[in-house]
Amino acid sequence: MAGAPELYLGLISGTSADGIDVALASFAPSPQLHASATCAYPEHLRQRILALAQGDGRIELDELGALDVEIARVFAAAALRVLADHGVAAAQVRALGSHGQTVRHRPGTATPYTLQLGDPNIIAEATGIVTVADFRRRDMAAGGQGAPLAPAFHAAMLGSDGAAHVVLNLGGIANITVLPETAAEPILGFDTGPASCLLDAWAQRHLGVGYDADGKFAASGRIDPALLARMLADPYFHAPPPKSTGREIFHLRWLQQHLDAREIVPADVQATLLELTVRTVADAVRANAPRARDVLVCGGGVHNVALMQALSSALAPMPVHSSAVRGIDPDFVEAMLFAWLARERMLGHPAPGVSSVTGARGPRVLGAIYFGA
Repeated sequence: MAGAPELYLGLISGTSADGIDVALASFAPSPQLHASATCAYPEHLRQRILALAQGDGRIELDELGALDVEIARVFAAAALRVLADHGVAAAQVRALGSHGQTVRHRPGTATPYTLQLGDPNIIAEATGIVTVADFRRRDMAAGGQGAPLAPAFHAAMLGSDGAAHVVLNLGGIANITVLPETAAEPILGFDTGPASCLLDAWAQRHLGVGYDADGKFAASGRIDPALLARMLADPYFHAPPPKSTGREIFHLRWLQQHLDAREIVPADVQATLLELTVRTVADAVRANAPRARDVLVCGGGVHNVALMQALSSALAPMPVHSSAVRGIDPDFVEAMLFAWLARERMLGHPAPGVSSVTGARGPRVLGAIYFGA
């Protein structure tokens, strides 16, 4: 394959735990997505992951070990499926970056930690590909939040064109990246709060489906101002960056506390949850990027019609549109991120721009290497 691009695989399952996103990418001379897919978790495995992520944190040690192995097997199978479907041999892939499945993220405690499951030893053994994993903990050891890692990649993908831009990722959690007007200025990024994690969980409870298709459930309800005000009073929304969060905070028990035994029509709760995402995102954008030219949206939330319409209204006249308008597939930006981080690790490069976002003491080389069979 003389002259062929150097290929990297990226794998991630996000806060929603709805499947493994796989991206086969190259990065020289510019980022290019060659193949992609989302491979669903077996439902029994997804329910165990969600129970751990949303529960009280208690789990039998044997169950934790079993989850680590089972998640890794599904990650490896997803990688091999994408390669097989596109006729790419494992030997053609320089390295694989696996984020794993986050089940706990506690950056603000006296003993800060983050935990991603999906044993990279198993992935390396099953695929035969050099596997890079454990990207977050070195940043946390250096005093950083360990998240979000995407802003540095957003900057690498989009570059600097003399105008400020916002990249908004709408996964289970929403996070923004503020790309400055010039490359000399620092990148800003942080988690703004829940995006689809609460919307999905409430839809599952009341509709029996995993997500609110097109936001129709939310669109059928009315915003409850009192519930919205109670949720917006959460200290997380008022804390300055750097900051990051996850499902260990924003889960149905958190919502239930704010419902406070009030009887509210389920559709109205869904409408209020959607407005919570809109308000917290819009407040973050206005406070941190008032002169941004536009907001580029990626992540699964880009397909929620009601959410996108509400964001466009809240941020007007600032344009809000899918990252697809810049040639970037909104569904696989994060998977490409971990392919890119694997490349940076193999080159021995500190991940550029990460420490300015996370608050770490300085740039660090992120990720541990597990050699293939």
